[in-house]
Amino acid sequence: MRNDCETCVNYVYDEDCEESICTVNLDEDELVRFMEDSHYCCPYYRLDDEYAVVRRQM
Repeated sequence: MRNDCETCVNYVYDEDCEESICTVNLDEDELVRFMEDSHYCCPYYRLDDEYAVVRRQM
């Protein structure tokens, strides 16, 4: 698990806010842990690997 939000599938661009946001609904404890602990790994992180399907087809 990782904390690199920019490569996570749950981190999407919101046109209304004109910024990227996390679509996972973290509870208060998880959010505090994520913001304060530099070693905390997000349990919802999934790599946004758009080539994964192509590699499986080969």
